[in-house]
Amino acid sequence: MFKTIFRHSFKDLHGSEDILSPERYMSLRRKIVGLMAVVSVVPLLLMAAINYYEYRAALGREIQNPLRILVSKTKNSFELFLAERTSTVSFIASAYPFEELAQEKNLKHIFRVMTQVFDGFVDLGLLDENGVQVSYAGPYSLAGKNYAEQSWFNQVMIRGTYISDVFMGYRNFPHMVIAVRHMDENGKKWVVRATIDTTRFDRLIAAMSLEPDSDAFLLNKEGILQTNSNYYGKVLERLPMAMPPQGYEARLVETQDHNGEDIYLAYSYFPETDFVLMAVKPRGSALKTWYMVKGDLLFIFVLGVMAIFLVVYKMTDLLIQRMRESEERRELAFRQVEHAQKLSSIGRLAAGVAHEINNPLAAINEKAGLMKDLLGLRPDFPDRDKFITLADAILKSIRRCRDITHRMLGFARRMDVSYEELDINEVLTDTLSFLDQEAKHRGVTIVRELDESLPRIMSDRGQLQQVFLNILNNALAAVPDDGNIEVKTGETTPDSLVISFQDNGCGMSQDTLEHVFEPFFTTKKGTGTGLGLSITYGIIKKLGGDIAVTSKQGEGTLFTIYLPKKARKEAAS
Repeated sequence: MFKTIFRHSFKDLHGSEDILSPERYMSLRRKIVGLMAVVSVVPLLLMAAINYYEYRAALGREIQNPLRILVSKTKNSFELFLAERTSTVSFIASAYPFEELAQEKNLKHIFRVMTQVFDGFVDLGLLDENGVQVSYAGPYSLAGKNYAEQSWFNQVMIRGTYISDVFMGYRNFPHMVIAVRHMDENGKKWVVRATIDTTRFDRLIAAMSLEPDSDAFLLNKEGILQTNSNYYGKVLERLPMAMPPQGYEARLVETQDHNGEDIYLAYSYFPETDFVLMAVKPRGSALKTWYMVKGDLLFIFVLGVMAIFLVVYKMTDLLIQRMRESEERRELAFRQVEHAQKLSSIGRLAAGVAHEINNPLAAINEKAGLMKDLLGLRPDFPDRDKFITLADAILKSIRRCRDITHRMLGFARRMDVSYEELDINEVLTDTLSFLDQEAKHRGVTIVRELDESLPRIMSDRGQLQQVFLNILNNALAAVPDDGNIEVKTGETTPDSLVISFQDNGCGMSQDTLEHVFEPFFTTKKGTGTGLGLSITYGIIKKLGGDIAVTSKQGEGTLFTIYLPKKARKEAAS
């Protein structure tokens, strides 16, 4: 499947009729950049996502486990505290007979000794089996109170031990009670009841040493706070959140409080009482370090993706540029071969035509000359002077036709690259003669400043004629009617000649000047092929010379050609 997609996406590489189209390279660039970006970015994205969630989960565990352990330890402290107080009350109930406890003096003595050993006791009372408080040791006047109708009394009579929730009661302050039932050998029952100050609970919670934005509190299974909370209410108020599922092991859940804030909630139910210990920690503050790390990871990820895209784009751009240059060179070579074959065919046709015309011209020339000679031998021939004049006109026309066919044969010979000894001035003159009529018709002046002392050089006549013709045709196209073209020759160094073509035409802009020798670059939209100057450049380089151009818009153009006096060895071979 991937192979099919790849072939479909890059089918442009397998050729196209418009292989040099800019849209084709833009499309190819987009596809390569897209593919390389996907291949590079997707694994990076997956790796970043995996790292993101794994690190977050690990950090979450690092935060949750200590909170869960802290709740478990504090719960054990609560249970130990309650167990110690319950054992104390149970010991008193079983160690002393009812009659001894019923004497208030003895009960106060026991209470005083008990508070010296264990803190948190508020008072101590003895109740008979009817619920009447027989004796009392403490700061309140509760002797004689009847608790028979209280639910706790019934529970302690049935269960033997009872630990209450926090309540206000007759004392009108939050407290809890521990009550223990005892029965002697005669079946007599009594209840020893002690009140516990719940401020001891606050000290146990404070010992958890939570952070300022965290909270911990004790509550019962109905959600009534048994201690004050920093953020969720005072003692005996209802917790403004739903109670979590029951569990006697310390648990932790991720939830929201009544204000919609995300929190970690750690809790544990007490197995012997109705108490539940809870600790709350805001997730925002707990994950503060994670948010900082996340920002750094996001920055590094974005920076990495940008770097990947930049490298991919630059590499693709370089690749496309190299590919385009290669395609252009291949296309240029193909068109040059095609053009050479076309010119070769034209040259052979021209040579054939010139050869066929030369034969009848030779016969006409011979007959016309014979006729002129015969007229010269007969002075009495009627209208002799008129016929001689006509014969001269025929001979003149034949010479003109011969010159034309000679030039055609000379142009045809350029197809065969061969070096010969040449007079540059003569080659220039022959080439200029092709354009004399057009220049005369348009009123263009062609100024010739040819150095007659130039030595003969070894070069290719046909190639040079094509070069001169290309430059002169461009000059004629650039100059207006009645314009001016200057052709100069001379020596620059002992080894080279210079030929310059200066016109006063429209000139070229700097941008055009930079591309003037590029294949298929033309300013003659619809009429030019863009090959003339590129072929000219190639011919001059092939002959071992050089060509330069300077131009200014509105002032004209100067082409300068430098030719070696001797043929290049590699070209000559």
